[in-house]
Amino acid sequence: MPVRATKRGDARTPLSGEYDVLICGASFAGLTVARELAGSGANVLVIDRYEIGERQTSACAAPTEWLDALGLGPSIRQTFQDLVIHRPKREFGSRDRTHRWTLPWTFSTFDYRQLCELLAEQGEAEFDTAKVEGLVVEDGAPGQMLTVRTDRGDLRAPIVVDALGWRRVLSNADTIQPPNATLSRGLEVHPPATGADLELWLDPKYIGPGYSWAFPAKDEVRIGVGSFDPALDVKQPTLELIADEGLPPEGWQGNYIPHKLRTATEGGVFFVGDSAGHCLPTTAEGIRPALYFGLALGRELRAVIEGRQSREQALQRYAEFHDEHRFAYDWLLRVQRMVGIANPRPLMDSALTLFRSQRFVNWSFNHYLDICPPGFIGDPPAAEAAAPAPAAEPVPA
Repeated sequence: MPVRATKRGDARTPLSGEYDVLICGASFAGLTVARELAGSGANVLVIDRYEIGERQTSACAAPTEWLDALGLGPSIRQTFQDLVIHRPKREFGSRDRTHRWTLPWTFSTFDYRQLCELLAEQGEAEFDTAKVEGLVVEDGAPGQMLTVRTDRGDLRAPIVVDALGWRRVLSNADTIQPPNATLSRGLEVHPPATGADLELWLDPKYIGPGYSWAFPAKDEVRIGVGSFDPALDVKQPTLELIADEGLPPEGWQGNYIPHKLRTATEGGVFFVGDSAGHCLPTTAEGIRPALYFGLALGRELRAVIEGRQSREQALQRYAEFHDEHRFAYDWLLRVQRMVGIANPRPLMDSALTLFRSQRFVNWSFNHYLDICPPGFIGDPPAAEAAAPAPAAEPVPA
């Protein structure tokens, strides 16, 4: 299990100061926002409870095109063209059924620490460890500067980003904890092993409303169980799956996964990644959306730093960009609910027959990729198209 890296003892000195941009959270989304601010002249601080790349909480896989286009290719451990789906036998004496789909694009597993370090190197932000405890709500009308409380002291900035995950720490709304929150739940192990295929199990033996997986990553296999219902136990099913695969239960990790969009802004704070609900429903793919929305937010913030728009304009534009994706997210959430209902029934087998057609595989997976398309990486920064804001004061660099 990961060990908390927040400074302790003599190293736990007070932390305070004012910055142009304060990014809370040093994983995929937060580091991508910082990357987009490189060369802007902004004084950017990234803080996290853990060191950069220390705390992996997912199977760490993404479309290869995304990783290569962002200069993250060196972190790739294994690349897959096919997706293998396992279904249980229908009746006594019949064999388990396996479907192999050739995808129109490849998917790659990667090393979490190396990818985070590569992202961090592309930015110019200062980094420190601290546990973020919340946003300080001041009396009266909200001013330009916001104050974030940490376990080492208060930090202030006119631009604050919450990329801390599903807990949405900098929100002033009441926290909804599992099992009442709109979250999925995943648990996996990382035994030393090799594998040739990217595998999924739609097998109610392990979990009904959800799926199981095995993602090979060169010298380990990331194998686990995910439930769309956070109240369901996933440890015992994970033990059953790895026993069936003949692997040792080593290297445990798990996390809750948001499966519904939340608001992208609140109280002058920008939310990105899991804190904004950017993880895609049904598949629980969260890395590509974190990179995608991180790019979009970073471009809007750069326009603020360079005086091309105000913070308020950036809040509005980023929220609008976020909301443009609600239809796709709501559609995937409906699919997720249907999977949960159909998985234990023959209805799932009937649905999978559609994927016998390569044309249908190509159509469905290309539409899925287009929710957060890799072409966005090469697009001009969204905020460059923003109308000039004569009344806006540039953020001091």
